[in-house]
Amino acid sequence: MVTTDPTYTEPTHTEAIRVIGRFEAGRGIPDEMRADVRMLGALLGQVLRECGSPGLFEDVERLRLATIQAYEEATSPATGAETLGTEAFERATEIAESFTIERADEVARAFTCYFHLVNLAEEHQRVRVLRERAGRPGGDDATDTVAAAYAQLRREVGDDEAKRRLGDLRFHPVFTAHPTEARRRAVSGSIRRLSELLGEHDAASVGGAEEHRANRRMLEEVDTLWRTAPLRAQKPSPTDEVRTVMSVFDETLFTTVPHVYRRIDDALRGEDSGASAPVVPAFVRVGSWVGGDRDGNPFVTASVTREAAQIASDHVLRGLERALDRIGRTLTLDAVDTPPSDEVTALWEAFTTSQRDTADEIAARSPEEPHRRVVLSFAHRVAAKRLGTAGGYAVPEELLADLRAVQQSLAASGAKRHAFGGIQHLIWQVETYGFHLTELEVRQHSQVHREALAELEAGGELSEKTHEVLEVFRAVADIQRTYGLRAAGRYVVSFTQSAEDLANVHRLARHALGDDVPVLDVVPLFETFADLQAAPGILAEVVEFPEFRARMAATDNRLEVMLGYSDSSKDVGPVAANLALYAAQEKIAQWAQDAGIALTLFHGRGGALGRGGGPANSAILAQPPHSVDGRFKLTEQGETIFARYGEPAIAMRHIDQVAAATLLASSPSVEERTSGAAARFADAAKTMDAASRERFFSLVKAEGFAPWFATVTPMEEIGLLALGSRPARRGLSVESLEDLRAIPWVFAWTQARINLAGWFGLGTALEAVGDEALLIEAYREWPLLHTMIDNVAMSLAKTDERIARQYLALGDRDDLAHLVLDELALTKEWVVRLTGGPGLLENKPILQRAVALRSPYVDALSLLQLRALRELRSAASEGSGADEEQRRLLLLSVSGVAAGLQNTG
Repeated sequence: MVTTDPTYTEPTHTEAIRVIGRFEAGRGIPDEMRADVRMLGALLGQVLRECGSPGLFEDVERLRLATIQAYEEATSPATGAETLGTEAFERATEIAESFTIERADEVARAFTCYFHLVNLAEEHQRVRVLRERAGRPGGDDATDTVAAAYAQLRREVGDDEAKRRLGDLRFHPVFTAHPTEARRRAVSGSIRRLSELLGEHDAASVGGAEEHRANRRMLEEVDTLWRTAPLRAQKPSPTDEVRTVMSVFDETLFTTVPHVYRRIDDALRGEDSGASAPVVPAFVRVGSWVGGDRDGNPFVTASVTREAAQIASDHVLRGLERALDRIGRTLTLDAVDTPPSDEVTALWEAFTTSQRDTADEIAARSPEEPHRRVVLSFAHRVAAKRLGTAGGYAVPEELLADLRAVQQSLAASGAKRHAFGGIQHLIWQVETYGFHLTELEVRQHSQVHREALAELEAGGELSEKTHEVLEVFRAVADIQRTYGLRAAGRYVVSFTQSAEDLANVHRLARHALGDDVPVLDVVPLFETFADLQAAPGILAEVVEFPEFRARMAATDNRLEVMLGYSDSSKDVGPVAANLALYAAQEKIAQWAQDAGIALTLFHGRGGALGRGGGPANSAILAQPPHSVDGRFKLTEQGETIFARYGEPAIAMRHIDQVAAATLLASSPSVEERTSGAAARFADAAKTMDAASRERFFSLVKAEGFAPWFATVTPMEEIGLLALGSRPARRGLSVESLEDLRAIPWVFAWTQARINLAGWFGLGTALEAVGDEALLIEAYREWPLLHTMIDNVAMSLAKTDERIARQYLALGDRDDLAHLVLDELALTKEWVVRLTGGPGLLENKPILQRAVALRSPYVDALSLLQLRALRELRSAASEGSGADEEQRRLLLLSVSGVAAGLQNTG
């Protein structure tokens, strides 16, 4: 290591504060957010001084100052875009190396806590902006809302057609347990409480008792955050994962989604909203793979699937019971002024007959208040359903019918605000969630089905694995009988490679249950490049099978097809995968259009760019014609679940944006632009596809690539993190890329500050086209390329070549390291040329600010991670065992870098 200047002297505390303050001020952070960051940072500093070992705070500040100075030197306009090996960077490296292992552990934890607090401050600022925007005269004037999309549709297709399309709108996120959330649930809970306290601090008078109370409680909560072990002691079970996802419903989605519907209805109808029937349908449906996805996860069994359905139902029934009781109690409408309809009277009489004692109690609390009485009786019947006692509703359709009867009665008696206010919210909740909350989906690998059928047809004793395959169908049947058909029934077949792979599901169901099979919607999942190309032919064959014809006839000729982004990207590289996915969607959509099939494409997108991540609304508007048609379904994984749905205001904004894009994607203007651009730039796309794939293969198919990749990234160690119940790899070794799942592939490159999975091959692809004017035009006019370039710019902005070089140096393959760095430089050059401006993200200032604010702090954790990784690699080369303290430091840094970059896999 190069020794830093011996004449260098540590800056004074005042000088350090000045440098840090100048850095934060230069990022363009809004004043309110900067104040929040400073306040939360000061609270953390106080906790470190009070609770950390002697000198911890000072060591954290030394490393923080050094990485800030290194970042400023590296990105200074005077020294070029990114200068390598600056004196400040070498000094930061020396500081990280100088810590004892115990001190390094504490420093890594401190920086991780800091990131959690910065993320909280940024989220709070987003909420602040959304509320300020909504509070302006005229409300939210954003163009990417359902109201704005509907207005454009009316102009393009007329009122009647726009109304029909709005009525058919569907947004269907599917939550998965893929292990990409590095935070512990306990840490998330602490951050959530801090968020509430930050809101109280905002509302308090400056210098008043409430502000003092909020500060005191925030300090207590930051202390809790510091003392909470950042790493899980053991992997969560599938049931733990179910309960974690349930927290999003309990705290946000159950109450937020009806508010989304109401806000859109308000925007479309103004004063009429809430006084007559809404025009906005309950367009959200929420699916879940948590407890249902057994592909590669032996811990998800049929009993786990049953328990997942029971837990979800318990949560939604409790929610509905509380909502019915709360709204019922507000209906203190006298029978004289608001007389009940005959139907409502009959509902109450039937309840009185079956539940005399309970009816007498309700009547005593609600004298001459018939609507109040009957809605409170609904709450009792929902509770009975949850508890399995007499008098409970059998299916959610019964509750919906009763609520509509109350709504009609209130409207007929003149209480329209009540009919289309609180009662409408209840109707929306039941329409959205039923008695099941999430539509639980089963996923299994096609090879597992083939092996089970081979056993069944061979005769003899069945293996435990085959018994389990059959038991899943019995579980689905039980769930449907208990909670309704929507509660379960979609069966996703991973690695679908033939029509027979789909027919096998129905064959297995018959082996399990004979003629008494559950209602199944078998969904093919096309994942690899070859499978995507074969998809149209497989679909054309499968719709001729009797089981598929019968199901489509019962569902207005609907068919669902899933596309996998993760494995296709790992298969041929991100550029070729994006182009292949577009081509596959185009062909499938045209086939469905010609056949009169109502197609829903299910997008298996991850949170990271290498797995199809990025802003969903822009991705939707880049889809081929007829591939959306008002229906958008995607997976939401790990950290994206809590980032998009964990805070009510952000969840409302996200759902509105995605629904708007879903509605707008099928407008004539959008479809014409998309198809026209795809045709106009087809030759460029062909050139990019071939060049990017060849470049990608030159890396991943190089001899020895897989073990080299495992050496230069913390890939092996990531598998030790207790992120989820699912194993990180398909086999026992990583001798080839096929052995590795897509999540650790992306996660490992992210940790090494290279993010290769999101961009590798793009620079070569653009260079192969070569015509800069043509490419600038394509970036401006071709939505697919525009989205790809913008996503890559975000991915590149989170890279750091100084640190990446140190990771790549861990492997003894200069040829592969040079290949990666050359492609990184070429891709950055082309992205900047196409997007304009002197650097990355110049056209995305808010995102640029967020990345720049975090980068030097992520650098500190990366330096600590590199230190640990070097020690572990050295021990491995010498044949000695891994040092557990170094391994713990590495895992702590992995968690911290994930928090800082806000990306895992």
